[in-house]
Order: sequence, then structure tokens, then C-alpha cells
Amino acid sequence: MTSKVLEFERPIVELEGKIRELKLLSSSSGEMAEEIERLEEKARQLQRERFAALTPWEQVQLAKHPDRPFTLDYLGELSTEFMEIHGDRSYSDDPAIVGGPCRIDGRAVIALGHQKGRNTKENLYRNFGMARPEGYRKSQRLFRMAEQFSRPLVCFIDTAGAYPGLGAEERGQSEAIATCLEMLSRLRTPTISVVIGEGGSGGALAIGLTDRILMLEHAVYSVISPRGCASILWKDAEAEQAAATQLKLTAPDLLRLGICDEVVPESPGGAHRGLTQTAASLGEALRRHIEELCAMPIDALLEARYEKFRRIGHLERAPSS
Repeated sequence: MTSKVLEFERPIVELEGKIRELKLLSSSSGEMAEEIERLEEKARQLQRERFAALTPWEQVQLAKHPDRPFTLDYLGELSTEFMEIHGDRSYSDDPAIVGGPCRIDGRAVIALGHQKGRNTKENLYRNFGMARPEGYRKSQRLFRMAEQFSRPLVCFIDTAGAYPGLGAEERGQSEAIATCLEMLSRLRTPTISVVIGEGGSGGALAIGLTDRILMLEHAVYSVISPRGCASILWKDAEAEQAAATQLKLTAPDLLRLGICDEVVPESPGGAHRGLTQTAASLGEALRRHIEELCAMPIDALLEARYEKFRRIGHLERAPSS
């Protein structure tokens, strides 16, 4: 049972709690097996129906769920021989971004991503997954490592955005993000990014300008948070539910718009209710895309990357009457 239950999850979680109670009561006598089986099927059906009809705002809540797996959780499931690299060789280390060489399905890759914390102490250490300039310069160091050793680059996106503090701005936050975008646009190695939770603003895009962009089923990806959008457009932060709908930030929306290349299914009820199953689906998708990209000549890969991002945001005007 998760430590936090979202409102739309509550009926499912309460029913599962009753099933556990019945199992404890019937463990000694072996009775009520038929009733338990009926309730389990009812819970599965309720879960399928509820999660098939989530609103964009509910998707945002699920993407930000505090029990949702983070980058290091997925690396623990998917990779071997992971060795974390620290520091940007310029200012300091940023724990909001983790990364280093590892193996995924036996193939040597460079992996990196945003990392949040599980409690207040960890979140203060990780700065809630909001990277400072040194985090993006550490990312640049890993980009160069991937190119130098001809290793595919895999990026895990999960941030509300880059840290907007005064110190971060003084140390060149916008320049660090812009340099990440420039490097990724011309990096001579296959690149894949996966939005595993919330992908917010330039802080997410800084490690997301890649050959393939995957999204977990309940992840979101947007130029601005719903609350920030509501504050700017409606002058009312409480209008964030309407903003979530207008932003088209869910995985199916972005797949339809051509920004996301594949939606990776999560375990029933979301990734926080089944890390191993979600990681298995993600691992299969990563292996498939890495093989396809590694089979392409580098010059053809760079041309396809250029064309991919030129297509995003293309506008068509209706002929004038």
C-alpha cells in the first residue's frame, strides 16, 4: 500500500484493503476463497475502468505521485555495472542529476536523469529534482563521454523544471541549458530520452532533444506547469485543472502531435504500484530503439534527428478565400 493515496485511487485502495483483511480472516479456515476471488476481479475491473478514463489533471497528479519510481529505481532494475559520475569539473556536483556508464541488456551505454527524493531530507539534498547549472554541465560531461566512447545515450526526464534561484541564474542557468540543446542536436551517437514522471519546461528539454522520445503511460511533458500556465493566462493559479487540459501534456496527446515516439505501458494502477513490470516494459522498448538507432550510419542519424525536430510545431494555414 502506498504512503499517499490520490483521490481517484481511493475506491481501489479501499477495496484492496478489504481483500487483504478477508485473506487474513480466511487464512486459518480456508473459507471465503470464492468471495475473495470475486472481489479481486472487481478491483481489477474497477482499476481498468478508472485508469482508462483519467482526466489530464489526474494524469498530472499521477505523474507527480511521491511514490512513483525515479531514475535510480529504473537504473537499478534495467542496468548493471552502473558507476555514477559526480561533478561538472567547473563548480560542484548537483545531486538533482545522476548519471554514468552502465550496461542495459548487456550493451554499454551512458545513462543520466533527474533524481528526486523520497522524503524531506532527500528532497532538500536533490533539490526536488530541479537541476542547477552544474547539473546540466555534468550532463554535458556525460554527453561528451557517450560520443567519445561511441555509447548510446539514455536520458530519464523527471523534473518540474530547472531551478530558478538567484544563484543558479548567476552561474548561467540559461547558458547551461542552451549548451545542452546545442550538444544534443549534433551529438554523434544514438540518443534516447524517456519521460518517467513530469517533464517540465527547459529543465526537461535540456536532456530531451534526442533521436527518440519515449513517455511512460502516465507521464506528462509540457513547456510549463499547469499552475504556472494558469497564473499567467487566467491570473488564477486555481485554474490549473483547465490549464492541464489546454496544454495537451499527456502521453497520448504528445504521441498524436508527433512529439513523443512511443508510449510505454505502466503496470496496472501506475508505475508506483509495480516498478518491476513497468521497468520490464521500458527495458523492452529501450532495447528495440537502441538496436534500431545503432544500425543507422551516424550521418543518417544526425539528418533524421534534424528532420524530427524541424517537423515539431509545423503550422499549416488554411487557404484564404
